[in-house]
Amino acid sequence: MAHSKARVTDGKVTYPPGVKEISDKISKEEMVRRLKMVVKTFMDMDQDSEEEKELYLNLALHLASDFFLKHPDKDVRLLVACCLADIFRIYAPEAPYTSPDKLKDIFMFITRQLKGLEDTKSAQFNRYFYLLENIAWVKSYNICFELEDSNEIFTQLYRTLFQVINNGHNQKVHMHMVDLMSSIICEGDTVSQELLDTVLVNLVPAHKNLNKQAYDLAKALLKRTAQAIEPYITNFFNQVLMLGKTSVSDLSEHVFDLILELYNIDSHLLLSVLPQLEFKLKSNDNDERLQVVKLLAKMFGAKDSELAAQNKPLWQCYLGRFNDIHVPIRLECVKFASHCLMNHPDLAKDLTEFLRVRSHDPEEAIRHDVIVSIVTAAKKDLSLVNDALLNFVKERTLDKRWRVRKEAMMGLASIYRKYSLQGEGGREASKQISWIKDKLLHIYYQNSIDDRLLVERVFAQYMVPHNLETTERMKCLYYLYATLDTNAVKALNEMWKCQNLLRHNVKDLLDLVKKPKSEASSKAVFAKVMVITKNLPDPGKAQDFVKKLAQVLDDDERIRDQLETLVSPSCSCKQAEVCVRDITKKLGSPKQPSNPFLEMVKFLLERIAPVHIDTESISALIKQVNKSIDGTADDEDEGVPTEEAIRAGLELLKVLSFTHPVSFHSAETFESLLGCLKMDDEKVAEAALQIFKNTGSKLEESFPHVKSVLLPVLQAKAKRGPPRQAKYAIHCINSMFTNRDTHFAQIFEPLNKGLDPANLEQLITPLTTLGHLAQLAPEQFAAPLKSLVANFIVKDLLMNDRVPGKKTTKLWVPDEEVSPETLAKIQGIKLMVRWLLGVKNNQSKSGNSTLRMLTAILHSDGDLTEQGRMGKPDMSRLRLAAACALLKLAQEPCYHEIITLEQYQLCALVINDECYQVRQCFSQKLHRGLCRLRLPLEYMAVFALCAKDPVKERRAHARQCLVKNVNIRREYLKQHAAISDKLFSLLPEYVVPYAIHLLAHDPDYVKVQDIEQLKEIKEALWFVLEIIMAKNENNSHAFIRKMVENMKNTKDAQAPTDPKTNEKLYTVCDVAMHIIMSKSTTYSLDSPKDPVLPSCFFTKPEKNFSNTKNFLPPEMKSFFTPGKPKSANVLGAVNKPLASAGKQIQSKASRMETTSNDDPSSNPGSPHGKTRLDSTEMDHSENEDISLKRADSSDKDIEKPRGRKRGVASSEDQDSKPKRGRKKAAANTAAVVESEDQWDEDNRPEDEQNSPPKKGRRGRPPKSAAPSQDTPAKGKRGRKKAAPPPEEEEEEEEEEEEEEKVEEEAAEDEEEEDDGSSENVELKTKGGRQARAPRRSQGSTESAESTPQKRRGRPPKSAQPPAKKPARAGRSKAAAAKEEEAEEEDEEEEQQEEEPTPKGRKKPAGRRR
Repeated sequence: MAHSKARVTDGKVTYPPGVKEISDKISKEEMVRRLKMVVKTFMDMDQDSEEEKELYLNLALHLASDFFLKHPDKDVRLLVACCLADIFRIYAPEAPYTSPDKLKDIFMFITRQLKGLEDTKSAQFNRYFYLLENIAWVKSYNICFELEDSNEIFTQLYRTLFQVINNGHNQKVHMHMVDLMSSIICEGDTVSQELLDTVLVNLVPAHKNLNKQAYDLAKALLKRTAQAIEPYITNFFNQVLMLGKTSVSDLSEHVFDLILELYNIDSHLLLSVLPQLEFKLKSNDNDERLQVVKLLAKMFGAKDSELAAQNKPLWQCYLGRFNDIHVPIRLECVKFASHCLMNHPDLAKDLTEFLRVRSHDPEEAIRHDVIVSIVTAAKKDLSLVNDALLNFVKERTLDKRWRVRKEAMMGLASIYRKYSLQGEGGREASKQISWIKDKLLHIYYQNSIDDRLLVERVFAQYMVPHNLETTERMKCLYYLYATLDTNAVKALNEMWKCQNLLRHNVKDLLDLVKKPKSEASSKAVFAKVMVITKNLPDPGKAQDFVKKLAQVLDDDERIRDQLETLVSPSCSCKQAEVCVRDITKKLGSPKQPSNPFLEMVKFLLERIAPVHIDTESISALIKQVNKSIDGTADDEDEGVPTEEAIRAGLELLKVLSFTHPVSFHSAETFESLLGCLKMDDEKVAEAALQIFKNTGSKLEESFPHVKSVLLPVLQAKAKRGPPRQAKYAIHCINSMFTNRDTHFAQIFEPLNKGLDPANLEQLITPLTTLGHLAQLAPEQFAAPLKSLVANFIVKDLLMNDRVPGKKTTKLWVPDEEVSPETLAKIQGIKLMVRWLLGVKNNQSKSGNSTLRMLTAILHSDGDLTEQGRMGKPDMSRLRLAAACALLKLAQEPCYHEIITLEQYQLCALVINDECYQVRQCFSQKLHRGLCRLRLPLEYMAVFALCAKDPVKERRAHARQCLVKNVNIRREYLKQHAAISDKLFSLLPEYVVPYAIHLLAHDPDYVKVQDIEQLKEIKEALWFVLEIIMAKNENNSHAFIRKMVENMKNTKDAQAPTDPKTNEKLYTVCDVAMHIIMSKSTTYSLDSPKDPVLPSCFFTKPEKNFSNTKNFLPPEMKSFFTPGKPKSANVLGAVNKPLASAGKQIQSKASRMETTSNDDPSSNPGSPHGKTRLDSTEMDHSENEDISLKRADSSDKDIEKPRGRKRGVASSEDQDSKPKRGRKKAAANTAAVVESEDQWDEDNRPEDEQNSPPKKGRRGRPPKSAAPSQDTPAKGKRGRKKAAPPPEEEEEEEEEEEEEEKVEEEAAEDEEEEDDGSSENVELKTKGGRQARAPRRSQGSTESAESTPQKRRGRPPKSAQPPAKKPARAGRSKAAAAKEEEAEEEDEEEEQQEEEPTPKGRKKPAGRRR
């Protein structure tokens, strides 16, 4: 080294052989040529060439001079850089340059030359690559570690390399760059923040998108140096996140983006950073929390991420953000859920509960996104979502916001189509989501037209896609219909019915448009426009659009013709598609992409276009049914038993025969139906008969060969078939054949002559047939029918008990166990009623005789002969038949006029019959008649007696019926403003005088001033008044108050001279008045009009008489608590049968929010579970000795019936008061105190304010006999009182308090859904509430003998018959203003009489948030 230094001091530069001196005196070209030779020399040298190293030392120093480092020519600079790189290689580990400044200049110079790597097409690129390779291999830059300016050198190098890297570089360039940079990080003592920023900036999304190669380079570098660089990364995040020193780096604002990228590159880079994120999740800064949540969502949701498993505290902390107070944070969490479910199914369990809470979030957008997240995951793979998650989507179909409901419905529909229709997930997946089809159709029960339209669209596009080929479409419909539950079937039937009705309305509009212009036609067009408008979304706007459409139809003949084709019964599905396309094309305008008018027209066309059913479709459907009959269909593969498929197929055809009768007019269809008639299955033959009845109007002239075969079959069915088939056979003959009288005579004569009371089983069909003949052709068989009724039906059949009944404690048995004699008697009663309904006049006084017969049956508890030979179930059936017959006759004005008040009251008391099924079926008949506006208004008052029903479910059902009836009448009055003179028979408020009169004559109301009895009266009145007073329209509260005042100024028309009867009436009036005063703030205003009182119930008020006396005992006043009546909508199941006592759990939401369909005749059940059950399943009733469990089958939650503790009563009390099964105090003061405690309405839950305490039965008159005397003498009113269940003996106060508490908390839970928390970070979910058991249903475990209620009945035989009732004025014709319902519905009523209705269905849940 000393020699070399000497050489250096000599200053002489030695050049390689053949190379002359390189100086500024030569040309650039020559300099380049000479430098290339120098480069070649250095390239060939290695570190062991000591002599050459010494020889060329001065040359090495010379090449590092400013002359070369700052030379203007880039080729010269490149060659010099290559030389310098080789010099560092040759002289390593010691560099020949000792000056720090010189070293800095050299490395900065080399770094600048590396920019030449950018142009891969350059001729010099290989030299640039050599330069890179050399310095990377030798790690030349490591020399700079000792320099003060090393950071500047390294930073510049990194920046240069990140700038020049591009997609033109091969893997070797990329590798050498990584080698070069990684050596600096791994072998250096520190990594400056500036250098770290130079690397990390390439991970920021903006830079990443600009230069993907730089991102890949940084990613490779960080992976290579993860262990070395991790402390510096941790320090950077610690400074920014924990200490808030954002000034340490320009990348501070991108800190969360960097964390995500670093985690994706290598999670070990963030080992110490992730705990800091947990701290940041709890920051008070909303935006900061939001950023962290977004970051963690990506980290947890990434496909291969194991962060949740590796860092459980962070995962749990993140889940807590689902309850964050800041809406965008909750929204972000919900959006993350779908990625998490798809990429990490194992985390679904953790997410489920949080998604449940968010599905009830106050924010609509969050509830919406919960659905989107779940549905997105389910559509990817159904196994990713559990049943609970799908259930959240199901719940949201009843959300209060349309956007959320729509998303839920469309989501479920798309899942159904993918896994059930297209079968992508196999049978298991199809089975898992089999409930979706039912749920979607259940939504048709909602009142919102938007919901119903969406159900129709979903059905046409997802459930039975209309674009399928006809055979495939009908097969799809066939098996869908066979697997739907009862409520879904009813909804689907209702859907077709509504579409058909709208089709007829549009057809009527077309007919009106074609008529000459006149004022009358304009009014008719407007009326029709209003009807059509109600079937479209947003009726306000739709009205203008439908008017515009009517104008277009008037002006444009082509559109009119297209629409006429569309609504014609013979329109095929293909024709319908063409018509819809042409009409929308004609009305559309390219210049107006958003056209509300066109959208409305599309909605209308969508509803009326027959996209599923035409003649070809019916033919295909018939073939599908025949395949099942022949055993060649793949029923079992579709999961449907063949018998069930055939029955469902016939039911489907029956429904379509109502809505699309013309589509059945083909020989092939009728011949197939003939084959069905000959099948052994009664239901199949019955359905075929109904189809013939609906579609066979032109069969006689168009298909004579079918007629010739069909007629003998119908005659045979009418004479010897099952009763229901006989009925339909008669109706078929009536509707299909012109010479029906001849055919009727051929059937009537042999049946009439062949009636044999000794052969009871053979009597049922003939009596059924004769009954329908009597109704359809009363004049043809007038004489023989009168004789038949008087001699055979009454004397031989009803007045004789030929076969002793079975001795049983049951009050009801299934249909198949009913004795033939009882069935025959029921048919005899029906025959009498049908005959009277056919005659429709009372000239022969047959109506009076029949009414006396029916009331005699009710008086005698169903045992008309009173010989005690009949079994209790048979007596129950006959009581029901007699009561229903009375209701039938009351619907005909000529018979309504002759029904006495006593007969009306006796009929009303059947709603309190001791047999549950009698009460149930009777209330359904009552409701149906009222809904159709056929029964007079006084019959609505009968529901007031339901307040005393011991089964809570029955009380709830009665309340629903009342609500629906009130709404129907109010809606009818709005639509028919011109009939204001008929208000007396329609206005719901006019039910109040009838209710008061009925309660004043309640057999339980014995002692006028008895507190307990008055409390019952009060509950019964409030049962009706709560619904009537819910809306104070036109100051109706003052109107009701005025009506009650007027009643006090009259006398009871039933016994005007009896002081006690009138005192009872006035006392009940005072109860009503106190209720009105306590519940209304406007009762004292002037009445809008003077009320009219029914003259047959009340006498005319005497002049100058004012009854101002208060008849209530003073103690009673404490029971009238102030409070506004709650508004109540109609529940979806007012017509629903409720077979088992006390199974329903009534929730506030379900009672108040869901409403029924508009059409009262559709008899929609309330959608919930699959409930297609036979009447035989009604066994589990209150009348059997079976303890019923609550619907959730939780043994520990089985409810004890509510009653009041029986106290020891004095003998006087026992003699003078009817037993009630409730606590009696020995002293009046104690009774008052207890009553105040137990009847304080402010402290009682809402349901309980309207419900009386439970009791075993009703209507027992005062007796002088000892309490132990159980069996009254024959002929006395009432029956043996059911022993109270042992539970009734328990202390009741504690149970009431507990129940009130549970109900209040349940109500709070309802409200919690609406309220967000004000807590800084989290929406607090009230944890204690989630685990709380649902509110217990009253009476849900009442045993067989605990729930029967005493049938209220006839007065003692010793009593004098009351004075003859004043003749009632004829019923107003307004009650018949509604068009007579289709004959089929009458038959369905009769069917309900013959068979008990199916088991109860749960109400649809109300719309929740």
